[in-house]
Amino acid sequence: MSVHSDPRPTSETVASGAVTRVDLDIIADLVAPGSRVLDVGCGDGALLELLQRRRQVDGRGVELSQAGVNECVARGLSVIQGDADRDLVHYPDDSFDYVILSQTIQATRNPKTVLAELLRIGKRAIVSFPNFGHVSIRASLMLRGRMPVTKNLPQAWYDTPNIHFCTIRDFVELANEIGATVETAEAINATGQKMAMTMPWAFWNLFGQQAVFVLRR
Repeated sequence: MSVHSDPRPTSETVASGAVTRVDLDIIADLVAPGSRVLDVGCGDGALLELLQRRRQVDGRGVELSQAGVNECVARGLSVIQGDADRDLVHYPDDSFDYVILSQTIQATRNPKTVLAELLRIGKRAIVSFPNFGHVSIRASLMLRGRMPVTKNLPQAWYDTPNIHFCTIRDFVELANEIGATVETAEAINATGQKMAMTMPWAFWNLFGQQAVFVLRR
């Protein structure tokens, strides 16, 4: 769950008359209709609301910030306050069909433990995150010698809630390390478009601004 108010806004598109992040649209398309879903770090509840509307899921949420919980409850969503780093251990094995961690893993204190917990709690885990290996970030570090501030990473280094930046290749290595299988993966470029599945990881790692992974045990 988010350990910040809302670091998640990036690429956006218009869906059903409302502004929706591109990665949320992709996640919604990956979830089977009628599934049991837990959204960890659900923020203001935008994804849960989208999943209930589009996929008719039985959705639950966990959010660290009280302001986020209040917004979710105001939307009529079933959300409790909690911390991904501490509270996922209280959920039984296979409690949900999908456990989602959207634009939040980089803000957790123990990403490896959190990811393992997602896969214990859910039959599948869906994780989206900003790619710190994107060409614009590499260029900023090489040419300016400074930590980048971008649309995906809008806060300065001293003010960001993100404490564990990773690249797409880093995430793939982490999934392998905990014995997870990558069932589906999507990379999103700077214009908000999905990149071709036939592209190698190295290409995604260079030009993918965000990534969405579906993992299973």
